[in-house]
Amino acid sequence: MNPYKRSVRVADLLREEISLIVMRRIKDPRLGFVTVTAVKVTDDLKLARVYISVMDKKNAESSLEVLTSAKGFIRSELSKTVKLKYIPQLEFFKDESIEYGERIDKLLDEIKDRE
Repeated sequence: MNPYKRSVRVADLLREEISLIVMRRIKDPRLGFVTVTAVKVTDDLKLARVYISVMDKKNAESSLEVLTSAKGFIRSELSKTVKLKYIPQLEFFKDESIEYGERIDKLLDEIKDRE
């Protein structure tokens, strides 16, 4: 028996494949250095929320727009490599966890400096 749910395994597979497609197949100059940090798939495998991180914060919104407009292309490329009955709809979101972690580190450093 598998140690974790099918939706988690599909999410891991989609994260790898989407990152390859973004890196190798999308040739839009507005797209910055994008990293696919996580994919969360619903239990019915109909919707995938793709979280991205962009190196240059100024290009984050334009990169998100590029990926949102290219989601049909990404789904068609996924259908060529991923063998699923149904390829999930894709939604792209900016991953805020890195900034959140940096903020917590900064606050902890400030507390440490006060003591």
